[in-house]
Amino acid sequence: MHFVYKLLKKVPKGMVTTYKELAKVSGLHPRTIGVLMRRNSYKSVPCHRVVYSNGFIGGYNKGVKKKIMLLKSEGVKIKNNKIVDFKKKLFTF
Repeated sequence: MHFVYKLLKKVPKGMVTTYKELAKVSGLHPRTIGVLMRRNSYKSVPCHRVVYSNGFIGGYNKGVKKKIMLLKSEGVKIKNNKIVDFKKKLFTF
């Protein structure tokens, strides 16, 4: 399992992190993080918890609607494809 996936598993339910944050702690480019998220096949890795650094949802390998549904099921409020109270929901390493 890629070390970025191991980092992401530390993000608790109800919280999100960003491509930029994962890039910062891993030394990778944010777009590389996006590629890793898109290619993730491990059900135990919560890729739906990775969003843009401006709070917008971004993509998801199972579709944006599924990503929104998963985040909402964890208590994350979303309006117009953006995290409500983004700074309060942001997990940093």
